[in-house]
Amino acid sequence: MISQGQVMLPRFQRHEAWGNRQIVGLLENILRKPSLPIGALLVLDVGDKELFHSRPIVGAPEKTGRVLVHLLDGQQRMTALWRSFTGDYEDFDVFVSLEKQEVPEDDEGNQADSDLPLIERVKRFDRKGVRQPVWANSAKETYARGLFPIQLLRPGAAGETIADDWLNALDDAGVDIKSATKRIYQLRQRVANYAIPFLSLGVGTGRETALDVFIKMNTSGSPLKDFDIVVAQLEEASGQSLHDMVLELKESEPAINDYGRIEDMILSVAALLIGKAPLKKTYLDNDFGEALASVWERVKKGFRRGVGFLRQEGIFNDRSLPSDVAVYLVCALWADVPDEGRDAEGNARAIIRKTLWRACFTDRYVKTSATRAYADYKSISEFIRDPLGGNSVELFDELLCPLPEKDELLKAGWPGRKDRLPRAILAASLRAGGYDFADGAKIDATNYYRRELHHVFPVFVLGGERTDVHVARALNCALITWSTNRMIAANSPKDYIEQRAIAAHLGENEVRQRLSSHLIPYDAVIAGDYDAFLDARAELIAKHMKALCDGQIPV
Repeated sequence: MISQGQVMLPRFQRHEAWGNRQIVGLLENILRKPSLPIGALLVLDVGDKELFHSRPIVGAPEKTGRVLVHLLDGQQRMTALWRSFTGDYEDFDVFVSLEKQEVPEDDEGNQADSDLPLIERVKRFDRKGVRQPVWANSAKETYARGLFPIQLLRPGAAGETIADDWLNALDDAGVDIKSATKRIYQLRQRVANYAIPFLSLGVGTGRETALDVFIKMNTSGSPLKDFDIVVAQLEEASGQSLHDMVLELKESEPAINDYGRIEDMILSVAALLIGKAPLKKTYLDNDFGEALASVWERVKKGFRRGVGFLRQEGIFNDRSLPSDVAVYLVCALWADVPDEGRDAEGNARAIIRKTLWRACFTDRYVKTSATRAYADYKSISEFIRDPLGGNSVELFDELLCPLPEKDELLKAGWPGRKDRLPRAILAASLRAGGYDFADGAKIDATNYYRRELHHVFPVFVLGGERTDVHVARALNCALITWSTNRMIAANSPKDYIEQRAIAAHLGENEVRQRLSSHLIPYDAVIAGDYDAFLDARAELIAKHMKALCDGQIPV
């Protein structure tokens, strides 16, 4: 039925997710004697018209005629069986042992009358146009290893033809095929006779009932993610595929992928835009899928403008992101900003800048982040529409959400860990340009991943360990290219800065400008006093932080 395009997956189904162990375990349960169950399937009988948009199982033919059933539960199992028996996996093939495996004796010294064929998964790859390993391409060499491809066990005439061709190749190679023939056809019979039970929802089942059964079956045991449930809701409400909508968004705005799991961000932005907190309770509401569809154009605009704004502010990806809330709050706010390039947009930009950096530097979203983000979104949106309306924004309240003091900046740890304040300090320093000490390239989204966290005062110079809190501080960190980092090695700041000034040809002023683009005070770092340097840089960071958190552009 799969080969004839009669079995389809509703498009809201999750995609293929099984790994090696699950695939091998499934095949072992079927091929062993006595066999073991692999669980029941759930199908929806299809009448004259499919209730849901559908897609084929991975590797299976597209529908060409009438679809008979939608597979609601059992996708991973049937995908593994289809792809294994048809040899559809690109990076591995599945082989079965020709010999019957020995069964351990029980406590009384008896051996059970059973058969446990060995399933072996072999990685495949291409080398100069030849599929590796080479032995797996040859029936004779595969047989010599006591194995045969599992495609020989594919049920029906197609599998029988494959088995006959493989055995004929052995025969042509001078191999006695009697025992192999017997074993292969014994296992073919075992596969053909294996029964997979299924439950069927009849043709008269409505869309809402089918979706309800699907969601309930998939929220116990192996729970669906919130996004998967919304996919089903939106499909049921509007007939649209959220998977396709997200794919279109990713293709049109590829930078979105740099900021984490796009599906979670979409739910959060959509929740704010429809006037609800980004919580699981919101996503499980029966109306959320339909509501998401109604704000989708705003969601797309919010991501387009929001991600561009984040990059302009020096936050290029999730590795440099101090707070996850910052992304979805900023994108939701940009969704309704007019594309007019006039004063209204400039005012909105300053307010959203203030929002972004206060979300990064304050501890507003350390706890109950979703409800606080919702409250702030409502008040900031109103503030953007009417800056003189007297709207109160808790995020902007210096008493409720104070900025870190200088002492807190001094104590902030290494930004390599996902810690809000250290990452906020690094992000603020990169916003100033982050020009590399040696090659002079400005930090951007394309070169960020070629850079490393560098100790301005190297560990060796300070005589500590990398884990020493005195050494591993955000204020002692700069993001530079790996080659510059290696070149500096254990040199003192004064030495390596002087080396850069000589090598740069442009002299001290050029190197001074490069360091200042990281908010590194040049005079303090070459003086060689580590504590004085930390103090000077803390003051510089604090000045920039205050400007950004007021919505201003630091000078």
